[in-house]
Amino acid sequence: MNQIYKIIATELSAQGQQVQAAIALLDEGATVPFIARYRKEVTGGLDDTQLRRLEERLRYLRDLQQRRESILGSIAEQGKLSSELEQAIHAAQTKTELEDLYLPYKKKRRTKAQIAREAGLAPLAKALMENPEQIPDQLAGIYIDADRGIEDSKAALDGARQILMEEFAEDARLVGGLREQLWRQGLVSSKVISGKELKGEKFGDYFNYAEKIAELPSHRALALLRGRNEGVLTLKLDVETKEDARHPFETRIAKHFGIENRGRAADDWLQGSVQWTWKIKLHTRLELDLMNQLRSAAEEEAIKVFSRNLHDLLLAAPAGHRITMGLDPGLRTGVKLAVVDGTGKLLTTATIYPHQPHKRWDESIKALINIVREHGVELTSIGNGTASRETDRLMSELIRRYPELRLRKLVISEAGASVYSASELASKEFPELDVSLRGAVSIARRLQDPLAELVKIEPRSIGVGQYQHDVGQSRLSRSLAAVVEDCVNAVGVDVNTASEPLLSRVSGFNQGLAGNLVEYRNKNGAFTNRKQFLKVSRLGPKAFEQAAGFLRIPNADNPLDASAVHPEAYPVVERIAECTGRDIRSLLGDRRFIKTLQPKDFTDEHFGAPTVTDIMAELEKPGRDPRPEFKTATFMEGVETLGDLHPGMILEGVVTNVTNFGAFVDVGVHQDGLVHISAMARKFVKDPREIVKTGDLVKVKVMDIDLKRKRIALSMRLSDDSREVPSTRKDFRTKPKQPPAKQQQTNRNNAMAEALRKMMKG
Repeated sequence: MNQIYKIIATELSAQGQQVQAAIALLDEGATVPFIARYRKEVTGGLDDTQLRRLEERLRYLRDLQQRRESILGSIAEQGKLSSELEQAIHAAQTKTELEDLYLPYKKKRRTKAQIAREAGLAPLAKALMENPEQIPDQLAGIYIDADRGIEDSKAALDGARQILMEEFAEDARLVGGLREQLWRQGLVSSKVISGKELKGEKFGDYFNYAEKIAELPSHRALALLRGRNEGVLTLKLDVETKEDARHPFETRIAKHFGIENRGRAADDWLQGSVQWTWKIKLHTRLELDLMNQLRSAAEEEAIKVFSRNLHDLLLAAPAGHRITMGLDPGLRTGVKLAVVDGTGKLLTTATIYPHQPHKRWDESIKALINIVREHGVELTSIGNGTASRETDRLMSELIRRYPELRLRKLVISEAGASVYSASELASKEFPELDVSLRGAVSIARRLQDPLAELVKIEPRSIGVGQYQHDVGQSRLSRSLAAVVEDCVNAVGVDVNTASEPLLSRVSGFNQGLAGNLVEYRNKNGAFTNRKQFLKVSRLGPKAFEQAAGFLRIPNADNPLDASAVHPEAYPVVERIAECTGRDIRSLLGDRRFIKTLQPKDFTDEHFGAPTVTDIMAELEKPGRDPRPEFKTATFMEGVETLGDLHPGMILEGVVTNVTNFGAFVDVGVHQDGLVHISAMARKFVKDPREIVKTGDLVKVKVMDIDLKRKRIALSMRLSDDSREVPSTRKDFRTKPKQPPAKQQQTNRNNAMAEALRKMMKG
């Protein structure tokens, strides 16, 4: 276990005791948000990002250790565990290394090599390896035995070759070296399967494509793998070789075993054994290993992208407690609307039919104005699906006709609203309400508080990912659940208004405990102090410890109950109040006075300077919300479809998704445009998140429009000349097996066009 501490400490650039302390807390059931916020002294200040990495690596290394022990036990049972092998197994740092070492001892189906050994051909294989001067056919004649299935010399030599091939292919050091070399030098090439050109048109960029495996970005790797899975593409991994030249890996295998072609009798036969080892045994195996490694790395990067975008979306600025109307646009079925009060409580619903084929425009405006006046609506939230711009225009006319209402409108992402509408949770919350009207409620609420509403939706359905359906779903779910947990606890939860889904994400809570708290609240009324939490069924001391600091009670008996100060630290605040001659209520929010205090003056054996510093920061701004100020984007009037765009236009938009190759921006035409990473700034940008994040408002210039493929090229460099941008309609396919230098130049030249074609939202 100490070895695990050392490995993680090195990877995190942390001290061993920090890692050991954090692991101990996790093993005791503490959550990452709790440890990061309230146990800084124990862990030496490890933050939530470090703790999440620690948690993930700990899971992997413990699985690795368990597998290591299983392998050691298996080999020991066979009586084949030498001290050298045991040392190598203990030194293995990855599961792949372990499996390479275990392969010769792994129980497997009877192989051709095993059959040959049973037939007594091992000495023949050994003799030819040790003395290539011997003539293979003559030596093999000694081993002919019809009773053992060896009818002639050829059969004997074939069996001996199978033995050597298996031995060569199970040499862990050789295989590890070949795998590493193939990863560095290997070229992934793809071709379209004949007859699949039309079906796989969306993979057209990869019909004849090649790129080094080590340089393939995650989005292209996942696109290639998806094309193969859908039966459109064939993929191959190999190194470039000169025509009629020997494969470099065959040369490496021969050198590893001391096989040389010096014109001796058995040299050709041994060289043939090497050649067959690579072609039959190792190439396919290493290709599979490395394509899986490629997938794993691409999935990891895709999950990171999804997680970062989800984090930004969940922590988007809330509009706050304002009466809001949600509009779920539609044409034939009408526009569904719902009004909620400042706490998200549903006030009324309706359906209007302003658009084709009904065209009840004036009637719809009249219905809207009556609803707005009756309920005092301040904000309207318009879903960005079908008919959103038409509905936006409807609201613009209403606002223009009735300026005295000071009504504000916004178009927001409705991704996932339909998932919520049809969910068991929505049915429970609104049993009498039509599914489509539930969507309007969700659209209204997610403007008021994106975090509180989006936690009700499965994160994978929110639509801010990159090929999220192609990655390992359990791994994705685990990562996204961690993001949601971190965001919820970073903001904190009003325990008297929070929904069951929101409460279930609080540190120390689960769905059952959240349900119990809501049940207690419904039965006994609002909580007035944090001590009452212990009266909730199954909410014991441990859950209280983990959750209390994140559950807030506005207007509580004790003002600290509305803050992020943990109840265990109340004595620190009381000591500050006593020493300064101030009461607690007067301390809260008095930033100037708090700044005059020194944390070290209030530390003790339980609470060190990091915790006291956090407490003072909280006293300065009690219950502060870390989310940014609420702002809105204004879409250009008259720009509603792709056909309304033309190169050179400068528009305002909202960043909807950030990937490794750029950012997607909603400019109000039902199709997000792409700002490629190279068009984000005048300086070199390594990561698009250095410039923007999901939810940001940006000004962009239209560079190119592909109406047929519904793609828009945008630039955040507003002085760019749109005539200089390569057309998205041009064919920029690369050819397989180009010389590396030429291949790299081709990739650089085509980077922009490639990204434009890879505009994806899931």
